[in-house]
Amino acid sequence: MGKKRKHVSVEESSDSEEERVLPSTRSSDEPTKKKTRWSNRERVLIFSSRGVSFRDRHLMKDFKNMLPHSKADTKYDRKDQLFVINEICEMKNCSKCIFFEAKKKQDLYMWLSNAPNGPSVKFLMQNVHTMLELKMTGNCLKGTRPLLSFDEQFDSQPHWKLMKELFIQTFGTPNFHPKSQPFFDHVFTFTIADNRIWFRNYQITNENAEMVEIGPRMVLNPIKIFQGSFVGATLYQNPEYISPNVVRKAAQEEKIGKHLRRIETKKGKALRVPQQSYSVDPTEEVFATQ
Repeated sequence: MGKKRKHVSVEESSDSEEERVLPSTRSSDEPTKKKTRWSNRERVLIFSSRGVSFRDRHLMKDFKNMLPHSKADTKYDRKDQLFVINEICEMKNCSKCIFFEAKKKQDLYMWLSNAPNGPSVKFLMQNVHTMLELKMTGNCLKGTRPLLSFDEQFDSQPHWKLMKELFIQTFGTPNFHPKSQPFFDHVFTFTIADNRIWFRNYQITNENAEMVEIGPRMVLNPIKIFQGSFVGATLYQNPEYISPNVVRKAAQEEKIGKHLRRIETKKGKALRVPQQSYSVDPTEEVFATQ
């Protein structure tokens, strides 16, 4: 037997018709609006400049695998005009950007930007280790959404709060994203130690919150925070930041100083050595017959 239809009174039907107001005119070419659950349309553009090493390239690949809402692009040639990246983000329909900038084929910088209005943060990446390099026992499914864990120090100062918000909007996978899985099985941890940000990726093994590290791991040393995207006024500058060039120069001067100290030691030793090892009496050879 069929289900009985619910009886609707005339007054209720008239009230519903009055509440529903249709537009006076509608174009036939205008597409109908679809109701979708995927409301957060954040997309992240991940690419690098030319001159990156093999380790940096593998790290960028790990980032693309960890973030299902990311897009890729070819390597960027022009190092002097980074604001052009905003146009690339607009063409790729991306609102966030992770740009890896390589200098001197040994230093790697990471830009985290909110395109096109800003702000943006520049980091120096240190102690970089990729997934294949670490060979950890942890594992997670591709496309799953991560939990983001932040240190308490992120709420202590304004520049840490700004970086935390950028990390949340960039590394947080939007809910109901087409390329994502609807569950959590790993955690991204951001910890502040020694005025640096330590990044780790852990797998959640069971409900008791036991975790096993997956990788990659790296240390982010903040340099500057800009008001715009890759350009603009400087909102924050790290007073404890030391450039890698200064570190290498100091190490080279230390090596040269060690060599100079060795030479000075040899010269001092030569000056301290007497010409005669012991005193000789000239009268001892007066009666020598031979």
